[in-house]
Amino acid sequence: MSFSEYPQYDAIGLAELIRSKQVGAHEVLEAAIRRIETCNPAVNAVVHKAYDLARQSLDTPAGAHGPLHGVPFLLKDILGDCRGMPSRLSSRLLHERLMTQDCELVARFRRAGLVFVGKTNTPEFGILPTTESDYYGAARNPWNLAYSTG
Repeated sequence: MSFSEYPQYDAIGLAELIRSKQVGAHEVLEAAIRRIETCNPAVNAVVHKAYDLARQSLDTPAGAHGPLHGVPFLLKDILGDCRGMPSRLSSRLLHERLMTQDCELVARFRRAGLVFVGKTNTPEFGILPTTESDYYGAARNPWNLAYSTG
């Protein structure tokens, strides 16, 4: 799958491409990673990149039969506790917080076959309606970088 085709599909479309073997799950993952690396410097949406963890998860049988097998997915840095990733809630206070197990929501996502590529920016502790924490900085609206996501 070329980089230009990736944004034409939603999760269901990507899952169908993978299931029908029109494209490999590793190809889809690498396209997602390229997209993050291209867009993230301007929007500051992805605050933790778990590319190697995502690649490894494609090589394990867990989720291999889920309806969304192989679809790249970003978790929020709040309420998205994922084994092997930090969950900082966009706060310096929780800088060292590394999860040793999945929360129930993430476990269900994993069983569905989603591949966790990283964590996204959030308001600190989820308190404010805009994503402009002191720890990670402001997330920008991708359609107009002068605006925040809120």
